[in-house]
Amino acid sequence: MTTPLDRPPSEPAPSPQPWKTLVDVRALAARIDVGIDAGEGDVANVAIVDCRHRLADPAWGAAAYAESHIPGAVFAHIDHDLSAPIVPGVTGRHPLPSPAAAAATLGGWGIDAATQVVAYDDVGGAFAARLWWLLKWLGHDAVAVLDGGWPAWLAAGRPMRGGVEHRAERTFVARPRPGMVVDADVTAAAAAGGAVRVLDARAADRFAGQNETIDPVAGHIPGAVSLPFAGGVGSDGRFLPPDVLGARFDAALAGADPAAAIVYCGSGVTAAHLVLAAAHAGRPLPRLYAGSWSEWIVDPGRGVATGA
Repeated sequence: MTTPLDRPPSEPAPSPQPWKTLVDVRALAARIDVGIDAGEGDVANVAIVDCRHRLADPAWGAAAYAESHIPGAVFAHIDHDLSAPIVPGVTGRHPLPSPAAAAATLGGWGIDAATQVVAYDDVGGAFAARLWWLLKWLGHDAVAVLDGGWPAWLAAGRPMRGGVEHRAERTFVARPRPGMVVDADVTAAAAAGGAVRVLDARAADRFAGQNETIDPVAGHIPGAVSLPFAGGVGSDGRFLPPDVLGARFDAALAGADPAAAIVYCGSGVTAAHLVLAAAHAGRPLPRLYAGSWSEWIVDPGRGVATGA
């Protein structure tokens, strides 16, 4: 058997298969350990990104990261790093950054075309999925969410590190996939037509307009169907098995074309979780209405529906 030490110097070691949807703690830990053992400063060319966040306390994530995080991880702020500035009366709460701005941020985290990215949070991937989706949108497929996130890392007894870390800058070249995102007009036409499913990733009570604590208008886009993203993970914060996720999508689509489906949420963040779940289930990626409900309601001419 040929071992890495037996391989001729001119023959490079094969690159590991990229993780494209989810990665578990054991696999990530093994990859990091290999990098550390080899003396690689970038832990085997894996960029780990901490995406922990609290909507009600935007400063919490950075503080939690500075206190303890996965060794080698950098921190991504949902509001500042993974979103563009809000334009009152025009955008939702988390507008997409421009490809150029996102590329500069990613390059600053030491990410380029050869980098495997792993994103994590502590709420079942609700925020980490935003970074996963952004990278896919910008043409980078070697990105995965840590299944179970920070709680799973801690439960496995893996090491932690405090402070703020940085990776050597690289050049990230954005290659946007415009078909992954739609605007309010396309979403409205799809919902009104009925042939294309529009799926709402928020909790069922917010969809029904019964418990809106974030946005000033309660309800949902007329014609949309409720499919809460949180239903795709178990009590341990890990994603449900692919066959279960697939059956869940199939039921919500009710025969509609999965590749044409549109997902949205409150601000375009947790809807990305539905896209990730679809990918993990082997389904075509639904399109994202990035502005989502918080953008939809800035125009009083757009309809609002309530009830289940």
